[in-house]
Amino acid sequence: MYRKQLKRSHKQLTSKRIWRTRIVFFTGALLVGLSATLVAIGSDYATHFFAKLIAGRDWLPFIVTPLGLMLIIYFTRNFFQGAEGSGIPQAIVALRQNRKKHLRYRLLSIRIAIGKALMIFLGLLSGASIGREGPTIHIAASISFALTRFARFPHYDVGRGLILAGGAAGLAGAFNTPLAGIVFAIEELAKNFESKTSGTVLTAVIVSGLTALAINGNYSYFGTVQTTVEIPSILLVVLVCGVIGGLLGGTFSSLLVHVGRWLSPFREKHPYILAGTVGLLLAVLGLVSAGQTWGTGYDEAKLALEGVEHVNASYPFLKLLATLLSYWTGIPGGIFAPSLSVGAGLGNWLSQWLPLASISTVALLGMAAYFTGVVQTPITAVVIIMEMTGNQDILLPLMATCLIADGMSKLVSPQPIYRALAEDFMKNLARQEHQINKASEVKTN
Repeated sequence: MYRKQLKRSHKQLTSKRIWRTRIVFFTGALLVGLSATLVAIGSDYATHFFAKLIAGRDWLPFIVTPLGLMLIIYFTRNFFQGAEGSGIPQAIVALRQNRKKHLRYRLLSIRIAIGKALMIFLGLLSGASIGREGPTIHIAASISFALTRFARFPHYDVGRGLILAGGAAGLAGAFNTPLAGIVFAIEELAKNFESKTSGTVLTAVIVSGLTALAINGNYSYFGTVQTTVEIPSILLVVLVCGVIGGLLGGTFSSLLVHVGRWLSPFREKHPYILAGTVGLLLAVLGLVSAGQTWGTGYDEAKLALEGVEHVNASYPFLKLLATLLSYWTGIPGGIFAPSLSVGAGLGNWLSQWLPLASISTVALLGMAAYFTGVVQTPITAVVIIMEMTGNQDILLPLMATCLIADGMSKLVSPQPIYRALAEDFMKNLARQEHQINKASEVKTN
């Protein structure tokens, strides 16, 4: 037994094939961290550039936003097919393609990763209400899966392991939240976790996280949020935030899925008309909200969490509508950051009627509740918000709020949003494959 183990260890240390696989894998993990950082930097630049561009020119968004969205639709449909939407549904569908592995290459590729990043930048330059975190997961999964072309990985790593690793590492790099990346891979992407792939996921998260850390430094996404927790007064805040945030988040999820399905035939036939119309509506919302509905919503969320003053009561609802409209066009873009922003604004607004806790505390719990209501992943919500705000003092109220919100959301939207979007994407993929096969048969005959 000892000799066999020694022989195996010697092979692991001297095999050129094994070392090549390791080098390729670590290179991929480094690229994931670098990509997440570049997408973050580019997204921030695009958001601020748009704000400067339209400053003092209230008429300009009525031109830039519709034209920008139509341009994104053109590029996506003609050059970057598969890059539309948040990208998380594509990663989920790719994980399911065990029998039809060729479909994974239509969902995850370097071409799609590049296109996704470019279209995110263009979307934020156009004023769309989109996030970069979901797309970063798609980009990272594409990079990880592309590694299979350059090296022979162990059977259990090919496909599921590398896609999961990329997705987890992408979220970790996007938010600087390594634990949240791992939890999200378990809770949402896979719904289960195989012991054989755990090392792959952990290694990818560590390497990509360290890469992002080396470039950006050690930081919390929203800085350190100071909160106060006093029992039993906090119990009412937990209940109110959990119920209202969960119901509103579930409503957003249901509207995004069901109205999106209803709009799908029109979007297929008249994509540019829909994009142009939505662009005009987004310009109106931006004008009404004094520019608060543009972009990811990061600045608005940070302001709400700081608790210096109450945000405008209309902000969370206008931002919610802007995010729905942006997603319905089919442009590449996520809902993570806008959802966090809506939730923080909602909690800040609710704090006026909940003086038992500080504004920052209610805003933080509101953000957790709404985010949980949207994605229905309470464990991920707890971990990601703790890591983003550098706050562990509020752990138990945060957990209770997320559990209540999850239950409330399921009353409105029984199926989790990413599962529903993945099913829609899978149906579209099957229809496209059928059309390709049918065209091939006609050409052959």
